[in-house]
Amino acid sequence: MISLKDDINNALKVLNAGGIILYPTDTIWGIGCDATNEEAVKKVNELKGRIVGKHLIVLLDTENKLASYVREIPDVAYELMDVTDRPLTIVYSGAKNLAGSLISGDGTIGIRVVKHDFCKQLIARFRKPIVSTSANYSGQPSPASFADIDAELIASVDYVVQHGQEEYSEGKSSTIIKLGPSGQFELIRK
Repeated sequence: MISLKDDINNALKVLNAGGIILYPTDTIWGIGCDATNEEAVKKVNELKGRIVGKHLIVLLDTENKLASYVREIPDVAYELMDVTDRPLTIVYSGAKNLAGSLISGDGTIGIRVVKHDFCKQLIARFRKPIVSTSANYSGQPSPASFADIDAELIASVDYVVQHGQEEYSEGKSSTIIKLGPSGQFELIRK
């Protein structure tokens, strides 16, 4: 078994080169890339067979980095992150410093601050946000575990993280809440 440090280093090499990784998150296994690299984001969409304009989310390792990618963060965002007991993706207005295709037409972006150890370490070392989308082809069910991921999809990414392959998750995506600049919110996905 590869060490956690080597696994992270291998993933970093691929991310820095504009490649695609398959990795565990605090929800389900995800396909990811550098969220600031337009070409890498395009590769993820092509791999999944996604319709252009369908939203992808971005992962950060700490809430302290939110201000680098969102113009205004309503105070309620921090309160929501503190009280939630499951992974929470918040859709913010005023996205910035990300690949243009990640930002929706109304200027919003979905961001989740991860609690998963591997993700936190990877993103902290990468020093940029990472795209996260479920490790499946568009329209197919999300995998509950690594064993549920299509072999062809696994073979299509540039690096497959070794850490966590034997773990099982409930296969649940994050809760998604859309926050307006003044703090009003709308539940998108429970």
